[in-house]
Amino acid sequence: MHTSTNTEVRRFFDRIADRYDRQIGVCERLLFPGSRQWAVKHARGRVIEIAVGTGLNLPLYPAEATVVGIELSERMLQLAHERVATEALADRVELRQGDVQALPFPDASADTVVSTFTICTIPDPAAAVREAYRVLRPGGRCVLVEHGPSDKAIVRAGMRLAEYGTARFAADHLTRDPVPLLEQAGFRIDAVSRAKAGIAFHVLADRP
Repeated sequence: MHTSTNTEVRRFFDRIADRYDRQIGVCERLLFPGSRQWAVKHARGRVIEIAVGTGLNLPLYPAEATVVGIELSERMLQLAHERVATEALADRVELRQGDVQALPFPDASADTVVSTFTICTIPDPAAAVREAYRVLRPGGRCVLVEHGPSDKAIVRAGMRLAEYGTARFAADHLTRDPVPLLEQAGFRIDAVSRAKAGIAFHVLADRP
């Protein structure tokens, strides 16, 4: 199975950035309705959002949250900056270009890490999850929305077949299960819910 490099991921998202919101919007309406609202509802305090993309989550955060968003793609980040300006969020949102596999933050410096539809594209998702654990304070929370392997065998088989193309050409690994990655990093899984034939994951995990 092909695994993209950071350079390939950056180039891919730079290329699709201007149509990303429209494309992901169709997918979310079909498979993940309300997922972004669910994710930000569980954020508190100082939030680090990994792979913030075009900033679709940013207007949804509660007013008391302060958010730092990290994004690899220059064009995606530019669009996120435009959203921050349009929504007048500059007083509580900071955006940085960077690699979520090596976050530029001190240990135990965040209350919440939010990840929506990112584990599937990160070249080394285990490294990104370990970094999320590192930057969280004890008692801090990781909030994750992701797609993963269906709990229906026939759907899962179809996803695995499709993944040979999506991983190579869209930096999208359809069957990465986020829960074992969180457990291996040391997180305590607080809640997991799955929908749409088990494809849509909502996960809450705490740093003990």
